[in-house]
Amino acid sequence: MLTRQRKQHILSVLQRDGNVVAKSLSEELALSEDTIRRDLRELAAEGLLQRVHGGALPIARAEADFAGRLQLATAEKVAIGRAAARLVRPGQVVFIDGGTTAVQMARHLPASLRATVVTHSPSVAVELAGHAGIEVVLIGGRLFRHSMVAVGAAAMDAISRIHADTCFLGVTGVHAEAGLTTGDVEEAAIKRALMAAAAETVVLASSEKIGAASAWVINPVSAATSLLVSPEAPAAALAPLRKAGLAILRSDGG
Repeated sequence: MLTRQRKQHILSVLQRDGNVVAKSLSEELALSEDTIRRDLRELAAEGLLQRVHGGALPIARAEADFAGRLQLATAEKVAIGRAAARLVRPGQVVFIDGGTTAVQMARHLPASLRATVVTHSPSVAVELAGHAGIEVVLIGGRLFRHSMVAVGAAAMDAISRIHADTCFLGVTGVHAEAGLTTGDVEEAAIKRALMAAAAETVVLASSEKIGAASAWVINPVSAATSLLVSPEAPAAALAPLRKAGLAILRSDGG
């Protein structure tokens, strides 16, 4: 089998099964694991998959820049953001992470709601500027332009001094084994700090993030309380997340 044919087969298996196991593939094709691992390295370098121990997972498409993500799964993000907004209770202190779904959540918070929103996202803060009932606490730091959020030591220190009721977390990948992941090491650290400073964490994930992975691990999926998805989220990919102990909430109320 030619290299091009092997790589196409690997991508076909990844699309069909949601993962590739190097050992199993080497046995199926009667090739050495070194050959399969080389193919996986090259495919990863082309941005076509995410290598993990023993094989590969679908790469998180949500790693596009902020402007690009505004065009990705827009209807789903609106639905998830609207459903997340309904979870905030009067008087609560909540973290709202950065990202396009978080912006939708801020946009749909009820006009009558009185609560405190802590965010390291200027985009979320701007959405809430005209909301008279919400106290907005904006965490500062170095602006990570890719996601339009503050990162770094100053942001970490400010987050550590807060006890929030709920963290509404954005990620680029949710996988039962690979965990909650994102595409930047500093952003992963900030998201980990947000989770640690909140009594519970609701992960907001459109369907392209389910079963996908990025390079930087935030936490295992078991560290979150629940996962809020849309009706379009693939049932087969959600099953192992439930088994890992993550409660699944659907934006249609299911």
